[in-house]
Amino acid sequence: MNEIGNKIREVRKKKGLSQEELAESAKVNLRTIQRIENNESEPRGKTLNLICEALNINTEDILDYGKQTDKNYLIVFHLSVIVFLAIPVGNIIVPLILWMNKKDKIIGLKEIGANLLNFQIVWSVFTFISITTFALFKLMHYGTYEILFYIFIALYALNIISPITFAIKTNKGHTENLYPNIIKLIK
Repeated sequence: MNEIGNKIREVRKKKGLSQEELAESAKVNLRTIQRIENNESEPRGKTLNLICEALNINTEDILDYGKQTDKNYLIVFHLSVIVFLAIPVGNIIVPLILWMNKKDKIIGLKEIGANLLNFQIVWSVFTFISITTFALFKLMHYGTYEILFYIFIALYALNIISPITFAIKTNKGHTENLYPNIIKLIK
């Protein structure tokens, strides 16, 4: 990953530090900093953590170098869930396709996508159970169990309102994971 050296150099220059100053504050050999920035070696473990601490950045920011921030793709990704209104199980299939194509190219998509897909799988199971149970009770004349129908309607409303809300938040710059982490089926 030659980008790591480039990212470290870029951040160091933005902070107005020389290689010597970075080496001193990170407690790393100057020659090590030079090799890293010239892409002759790649920092690992402790060295990478020390450099990131000295630059006051997260290690993930360095490791994500080369990925893009694409707010519009994340917005479309959140809204793709609503396809379930036209295509059964589209709330899983469409986001899965979008996630598989870009998860390693867009910052944050890997984690957001995994949580979105996990939520959609759990949502689909609960929705299927509620409508199936309602239909069975209705067919067997076990009485009126409208509460199951109302649960079904509430689940549908949740899966329409949540993606729209998350897309709006993403548009405002919130790129953290917004979906609740219920069950981790996809990591």
